[in-house]
Amino acid sequence: MNGLKLERIGLIMQPEPGNPMEAGGVLNPAAVRGPDGELYLFPRVVAAGNYSRIGIARVVFDGAGDPARVERLGIALQPEADYELRSDGGGGCEDPRITFVEPLRCYVMAYTAHTPDGPRIALAVSHDLFAWQRLGVARFAPFNGVHFDGVDNKDACVFPTAIPNPDGVPAVALLHRPLFPGTRPEEKARRGSGTRDLHRESIWISYCTAAAVPGADPSRLRDFTSHHRLAAPHATWEALKIGAGPPPVLTRYGWLMIYHGVQNLRPQNGHHLCYSAGMMVLSADHPHQIRYRSAEPVLTPTLPQERDGAIANVVFPTGIDRRDDLGAPDRFDVYYGMADDVIGVARLDLPDGSRRQPQLSDG
Repeated sequence: MNGLKLERIGLIMQPEPGNPMEAGGVLNPAAVRGPDGELYLFPRVVAAGNYSRIGIARVVFDGAGDPARVERLGIALQPEADYELRSDGGGGCEDPRITFVEPLRCYVMAYTAHTPDGPRIALAVSHDLFAWQRLGVARFAPFNGVHFDGVDNKDACVFPTAIPNPDGVPAVALLHRPLFPGTRPEEKARRGSGTRDLHRESIWISYCTAAAVPGADPSRLRDFTSHHRLAAPHATWEALKIGAGPPPVLTRYGWLMIYHGVQNLRPQNGHHLCYSAGMMVLSADHPHQIRYRSAEPVLTPTLPQERDGAIANVVFPTGIDRRDDLGAPDRFDVYYGMADDVIGVARLDLPDGSRRQPQLSDG
């Protein structure tokens, strides 16, 4: 799989002129097929003061089957719960990822709630993508002296099927990126990225066995009682931070996972962060094992819309759509935020299954 790249399709959504809810940008959408087979985006829409809501829009495709534009359908979530509001009147529901979770037979949204104590992972469920029931802020048991509760946390998504926890028990699993003190990209850029705590600056998998029981009530998906550190920063392009992107998708090679990594472009003259996208493939049977990891990014900010915006030099993948509707199960459309301002879409084609499967190795 070496050399795979995301090929840009184009800009899919930008702020609507005159809409105050979108004055600060539209970005970082979830992407999911509805019960009707249509593809829906759930963008973060930002008003003045960084007040974020989660919108809902239907993707419209052109004659070639490529995503061309969206039809706005309203707001899926806006700050209402106490854990989405701050005492200064601000707040936010941000950066959703949505998965249809087979054990629960419903859609699960993992999103960032801008709580009075900082960003935390919150969960909501739906059967139709339009009516959402909040489950609250995710709770994490301690692990080997590592405490997740009370720590800022972002970039969460849920596997679509039950996977084995470290003890081999089926569980609903959550990818997330706790922001332990000292591991924020800005902090690491200031002190240099040579000193690394591999147990902390990482993508983690946390497991909820109670939600994987057949017929379980979706409300049981809140307490995560076991954990595994999946991956830490490795290559230069991701030296400061990595975080999960869209929910993993099962392919013939294993679980395909697009993620983001952050580097400092000017380490000698102050920090200037750059967000790029990479790819991992996790074992289908043991998803805590990495079978492949791209040594180089599969997408970097090069377009003007990616290099200039609310935050410069950012491509931030959050949504993925397997194109089974075109009879192309090896094609994946990846939706991503561009400079925290607008939304783009790019295409990833996995090697054809009729060819000899490439050797996979931990990068």
